[in-house]
Amino acid sequence: MININSIKEAAVRLSDVAIITPLLRSSKLDERVGGKVFLKPECLQRTGSFKIRGAYNLMSQLSDQQASNGVVAWSSGNHAQGVAAAGKILNIKTTIVMPKDAPSEKIDNTRKLGGKIIFYDRYNEDREQIAKEIAREQGSELVPSYDHIDIIAGQGTVGLEIMRQHDALGIVTDQILICCGGGGLSSGSSVAIKDHSPNTGIYLVEPADFDDTLRSFECGERLRNSNKARSICDALQTESPGKITFEINHKLATDVLTVTDEETKEAMRFAYSYLKLVVEPGGAVALAAVLSGKIDLKNKITTVVLSGGNVDTNLYTSIIDKSLSK
Repeated sequence: MININSIKEAAVRLSDVAIITPLLRSSKLDERVGGKVFLKPECLQRTGSFKIRGAYNLMSQLSDQQASNGVVAWSSGNHAQGVAAAGKILNIKTTIVMPKDAPSEKIDNTRKLGGKIIFYDRYNEDREQIAKEIAREQGSELVPSYDHIDIIAGQGTVGLEIMRQHDALGIVTDQILICCGGGGLSSGSSVAIKDHSPNTGIYLVEPADFDDTLRSFECGERLRNSNKARSICDALQTESPGKITFEINHKLATDVLTVTDEETKEAMRFAYSYLKLVVEPGGAVALAAVLSGKIDLKNKITTVVLSGGNVDTNLYTSIIDKSLSK
């Protein structure tokens, strides 16, 4: 099982690769919620999301023999870019199974980074099974998008950084909100956070129509999302929580919150107008929970992770135009 030492070791591997993203403040946000809010903008991370942390942490540990036949991954786009970027750095060939309706920017950026893309239908095909078959044929190593201890440890460096940044500021955060799809970011970060600050509350946030983590928490076992579920949060459209990630999250997280697509859009507009940040739908759900009052922030110190900023230009423009027209 993953522990704080594996996350610290991942941080060392990532020291010359991942950006230590800052903690930001907004007086407008503080006034609105009646507390102090710190924002961790992983949308400013290399490749536009936190995903390179886990991908590089795993891939950098492959032996020469393992790396020689390349790696295969599956992703809606952010992990794809992280894997492709890590492959470019490490000189490892990368093949990524991506949904054919993935945002064009994610597809284009993955290709620019050297990734070979195999498309699939996210509503009727099993991406993991497709990736495993390709890996078997090529003799390649698999780089899962979240349910792997080295991926989780890499993503956990986000939580480790937050704790170290809080120490530098001389503060203790009451609660942290983390975007959640498969659970790699939240589980790894939760290990780091609870090791450093056991009393800090950890809240996972997911789209209302992809609430598999919430439902799984309620019944104590992993449940799947319906293949009829839809959301603008393409980065969080996982089938179910990971086996490893669910075990960690269920043990360490305080609660799971959900937000609607409209609440997510409003958070994206807020980030644009007041933070001057481009945040993708899946990366904005934790901020959406704050802005929509899903959690009490009054007189508390709260940290919010903005997990990514890779958004389709046309979708983003249509969302932001609404705020510009007000």
